[in-house]
Amino acid sequence: MDLAAFSYQKFVQFAVERTQRHTTLTPLPSQEKFKFVKAKDDKTILNALSFCAPKIRLLRSLTIEDSSAMQVLDYAVFSKPEYDLPIFCANFFTTATRSIVVLDLNPLYDVTIRRDYREKYYKKLMPLGQKYAKLFPWGGKVTSESMKFFSPIVLWTTFTSSQYKHDELYSAFVDYYKAWLELVDQAVEEKDTSQILQNLEAQHKYLTWRSEKDPGYPILKKLVGESLSKDLVRHFLFEGVNTLGAKTFLDYFPEYRCEDGAINHKRSVIGKSYETRPWDAEGDFIGGGGPG
Repeated sequence: MDLAAFSYQKFVQFAVERTQRHTTLTPLPSQEKFKFVKAKDDKTILNALSFCAPKIRLLRSLTIEDSSAMQVLDYAVFSKPEYDLPIFCANFFTTATRSIVVLDLNPLYDVTIRRDYREKYYKKLMPLGQKYAKLFPWGGKVTSESMKFFSPIVLWTTFTSSQYKHDELYSAFVDYYKAWLELVDQAVEEKDTSQILQNLEAQHKYLTWRSEKDPGYPILKKLVGESLSKDLVRHFLFEGVNTLGAKTFLDYFPEYRCEDGAINHKRSVIGKSYETRPWDAEGDFIGGGGPG
């Protein structure tokens, strides 16, 4: 695959322009802070955008472009806590030989437990998910902890350059994003303070998990150094992890605690994992996990 002829900027441009049809986007201070981040190799280009809107706490995008090595898109949108909307998530990593893809409307609450949340947001979207699940087969093992943050319509896949699927991926991105924006349009502001606080904690739990488990961190560290990469993860990609709540990773996930109080980074490969899509066409969780 000729990476020089490919860019995820098309995806970002569509998403931002489409969002502007539905609401008013206001640039956030983090956009000004991070939009001119320079890679140490002087050839990789990083582009960062971040906005808020009346129902959106954070819309942010980071693309990494190196025409000889890789193309990366990390795009996510988080609603304000007055709404329990799913989190739009697109994580795409492409090299000359392989692409790794996660595209989802990440649930704010675990849909294997919260049937009401699953019915509210995913029941009508199952045909969309099934359509693209046929084009993008399940990409391999996913741990049971990670599954809590995936929805029944998640696309988790890998494909080689010989299987070129980026046109289909763009179509999936467009359709998933349109579906998410429709949910935003329909969302009614929550007035119950206790429910708002639950939404806030659920989003903070998600941010805490993602900031600790971010698979792109090693790439960022190599490109911009440890200090700036940590800053990008905690104050841009997962902005709010330091401000929306006081709980730590081990408060939310005590099963990861080592005897010395540190985080057990090896635990992710222990326990149940899912090698095939664990939802049926109706969105019901059928499991089928095996040992990690």
